[in-house]
Parts: sequence; structure tokens; C-alpha cells
Amino acid sequence: MKGLIGLDEVIVQLKQLFDKASALAGLSFAELANHVGMTVPIDLRRNKGWVGQLLESALGASAGSQALQDFPELGVELKTIPLDANGKPLETTFVCTTPLIDVHQLTWETSNVRNKLQCVLWIPIDGRRDVPLAERCIGTAFLWQPSVQQEAQLRADWQEHMDKIALGEVESITAHQGEVLQLRPKAANSRVLTEAVGANGEIIQTLPRGFYLKTQFTSQIIRETFGLPDPATTYD
Repeated sequence: MKGLIGLDEVIVQLKQLFDKASALAGLSFAELANHVGMTVPIDLRRNKGWVGQLLESALGASAGSQALQDFPELGVELKTIPLDANGKPLETTFVCTTPLIDVHQLTWETSNVRNKLQCVLWIPIDGRRDVPLAERCIGTAFLWQPSVQQEAQLRADWQEHMDKIALGEVESITAHQGEVLQLRPKAANSRVLTEAVGANGEIIQTLPRGFYLKTQFTSQIIRETFGLPDPATTYD
């Protein structure tokens, strides 16, 4: 946690943020949207980031589109996670975009992935498609920091992806690669292109790429936090 404020003040502000997020539990999207002056869309097909924007507005996130945590003065990132009726994540979780050129000097310790994931305020949300968006509810917020093992998994996947990018193999990376962290295209449409290194060291045009947490990783976080059974576990 960083910034110019003192440690005691950081602790106070972090508790205030957590209390504020905890107080949202049980509210419907319509109730919270009305409170912050936002309009609930019919669905999320053309408004994919709306829920995140709703919660950012309610909690006062200040980073916007910058490459910072949502609460940079506290070193805290805000992430929503849509769950089904059994508490299973319904989609991967976007972390950040990745540079595709001049990557040789990048390290895990200074990477934006590590920066974003060093302390996360997770807010589970009702992700059931059969429930109207306005009626879906906000779940119980929790703070999370990766364990030593989890950070090792994230670092290994990040390093594998960045090595491929540096070697000009970005076009060969698929969403299936990576144990917990995948890299896949992140663009509004196929006309949005950016520079990357090609197979022969030349500069090519390709789709921007983003890092995403795989659902089996976030599912593990949810199970450990709320004491849910492992779906792979069988009972006699």
C-alpha cells in the first residue's frame, strides 16, 4: 500500500473502504444505480463494463482508465466477479492490457499484473442470466492478497506469456495456455490494432492483448473465502 499518507491513515481508509463495500451486500443493481444516479441498461451485451462502473462510482474509485489500482492511494484494485447460483464464477476476470513491444526489460516485480493483483477488493455479483439485470444483487465483499503459491503460479504464467511475446510468438498464444493466467485479444473490434514483434523481429500490427484470471483460479479464491466445497470432491 502506497502514497504519501501515513500507515495509520492508510489502515483507517482501508477499513472505511471495506466497510463501505460490505454495506452494499444485498442491494439490487437498481437500488444502487438509483443511489448514485445511474441508469440500469436492459442487459450487458452492449454495456459490458457497466457493473464495474456502478461499483466504482459507489465506492469512489479514482484511477479511471489509468494503469493504476482503482484506489492507488491504498494500493487496492476493485474487481467484480459474476457468480452462478452455486457460487461458481461465470467468466474470466480481466486484469490489465499488456505491452507487446520493448518487453525484454520487464520483470514480474514491476509488472502491471502484479501491481493490480497485490491487493484486490473482490465484490461478488449475481451473474444469473435468467434474472433481470435490475434485480440482480451485490454479494459480500472481501479483500484478497495472493498466497506465496498463488503468486508463484501467476508469475510463471506471466513469464511464459512475456517470453513468447519477446520471441515474436504473440500470434501463437491461445487462451488455453497458462495455468491460472491467460492472454487473449482485448479490443472493441477487429479494426483496433497495435504494434507487436513479429516472428522475424519485424514490427507487425495485431490486436491488443489483455491478461485474464482463469475461472478455476477465481473459483479457488471464492471457495477458500466462503468455505464452499470443491466441485471435484465426491461424497459416498
